[in-house]
Amino acid sequence: MAAEYTHTDAFRSATFRDADLTGATFRDCDLTRVRIVGSEVADLRVSGFAGRLGTVVVDDVDVTAYVAAELDRRHPERVQLRAVRTADDHRGMWDTVERLWSDTVARAERLPEAARHERVDDEWSFVETLRHLVFAVDTWVGRMVLDDSMPYHRLGLPPTDYPAASAAELGLDLAARPSYAEMLALHADRAARMRGVVETLTDTELEQIRTAAPAPAWGVESHSVGDCLRVVLEEHCEHRRYAVRDLALLEAR
Repeated sequence: MAAEYTHTDAFRSATFRDADLTGATFRDCDLTRVRIVGSEVADLRVSGFAGRLGTVVVDDVDVTAYVAAELDRRHPERVQLRAVRTADDHRGMWDTVERLWSDTVARAERLPEAARHERVDDEWSFVETLRHLVFAVDTWVGRMVLDDSMPYHRLGLPPTDYPAASAAELGLDLAARPSYAEMLALHADRAARMRGVVETLTDTELEQIRTAAPAPAWGVESHSVGDCLRVVLEEHCEHRRYAVRDLALLEAR
């Protein structure tokens, strides 16, 4: 079984020379200023970059802007999201999110139940993605915007780097295996909560500051209501992008 290195800085500034890293996976890692020189990179894949988390240069060509532009072409909701400013913008953006996710759910429902629980390249399954979006709404709408001290549903799924012990303190059951129908209903409930907030939102409320710990392990933070809602909008846009990528592979099998 291949070795796994977790929560370590042992490789910071390290040099790998004539090393075989075939099939290696870097997940939730800081790869700032990493250089790959004179090495075989056939089938090298980078995900989660989205063309905005720093620069990527390949053979002295900066491909950052190209990646961002291509993603915008494929997913125009990214462009709409960047333009969101007013309360009406937030309502329009959530309309787009609900429409896109309705189409994506319909696509997922054409697959067998087992496929909706299947991970592709060890990324979250469709059901796990819904669990994560529930956590996002609970955190940024329930906890931060609505000031509910314990809004977290036990089936919510935090980011992969969130400490398991801290998740347990929130009552999250990371080992749960809910059905697709159960998670679809739960996500619909959280979507309705988000809808309720944006429906009555005013431009003045967008600027109001909320100070709390979104989740205890992250500590106390201060964010405007608009920033909190933007997290939920972006989470739905980006995780849908990953979901349709994986659905395409599942459909092709």
